[in-house]
Amino acid sequence: MAEKVCLGICGSLRRVSRNMGLLRCAQEVMPEGTVLEIADISTLPFYAEDREKTEAVRDFLKRVKSADALVLAVPEYNYSVAPALKNALDWASREPGDILAGKPAAVMGAGGGMGTSRAQYHLRQSCVYLDIRVLNRPEVFANAFSDAFTAEGDVSDSPDGRKLRAKVAELMKTLRERLQTRA
Repeated sequence: MAEKVCLGICGSLRRVSRNMGLLRCAQEVMPEGTVLEIADISTLPFYAEDREKTEAVRDFLKRVKSADALVLAVPEYNYSVAPALKNALDWASREPGDILAGKPAAVMGAGGGMGTSRAQYHLRQSCVYLDIRVLNRPEVFANAFSDAFTAEGDVSDSPDGRKLRAKVAELMKTLRERLQTRA
């Protein structure tokens, strides 16, 4: 079976982002036959229907189109989805050919208090309209301020970090299984 490529998209643009740390963790625990590439959305301009696509937009759209699945790392800003992630999905949603429709996706996030549960549920509402097939379980809501993360934003080797790594591995395994059933 050919290798499956998942595209990771981090909604946080922070240099030391725990959500980017979750994507790096996912890269480390990807099941055999699956790779996770991470897109850089920091240079995407805000979407506007009459705005010409930049090279960064064209590259991003090409990567979304060719990906077998998405892995979305969702920070929570003001109880909702971070603008950078929403903007990236807005660009992809307007691309001819409906490049998001039917694409499997795994969602995870790190934030304060309740993790990113509210943002993830808002994202799931957008995904319904975009026809992105988000996995229902397992859910990964991480507390970004726990010892599960290092000061550099990576998932730590603490007991909480090991539990989080196992949860991310379970999510990636489930995504791989979904991809196998689509083959």
